[in-house]
Amino acid sequence: MFDVSNSALLLWAWIVLALIFFATEIFTAGFVLLCFGVGALAGAGAAFFGLGLAWQLVAFIVVSSVAVLLSRPFAERVTSTGPQHVAVDRVLGKRAVVLQAIDPIANTGMVRVGTEEWRAENINHTGIPKDSIVEVVGVVGVRLQVRPITDNTTE
Repeated sequence: MFDVSNSALLLWAWIVLALIFFATEIFTAGFVLLCFGVGALAGAGAAFFGLGLAWQLVAFIVVSSVAVLLSRPFAERVTSTGPQHVAVDRVLGKRAVVLQAIDPIANTGMVRVGTEEWRAENINHTGIPKDSIVEVVGVVGVRLQVRPITDNTTE
């Protein structure tokens, strides 16, 4: 059906197609085109061994499908976006050290989260002594909402 020149032409067509898939993958997310590029290389391999166009297409489809199925968990893990903690949200859930006793009657209280110092108030509206360990549970205005925790380990 095909002579030697047509087989060589198909081989080069598969290689060029694979290079196109690899080059366009750079501009996309999800690794799908990379999988098609690998499939195109499988088609080129089938052409190299002298198999007909039908077998080349089968190799392309099967290898591309397997590559897509195997790469999905990795692609989802790499391309998924986690929560972006910006501004004061980055301190939520962190532990802090009370630098100035938290007193709801005197409206005082200061905590240190990492290297930053913040005004703070207890969500239970009770006092918390200096050097206690608290957890940041919210933010109201420029004050951290904290709650006392029982163990004295810091993050």
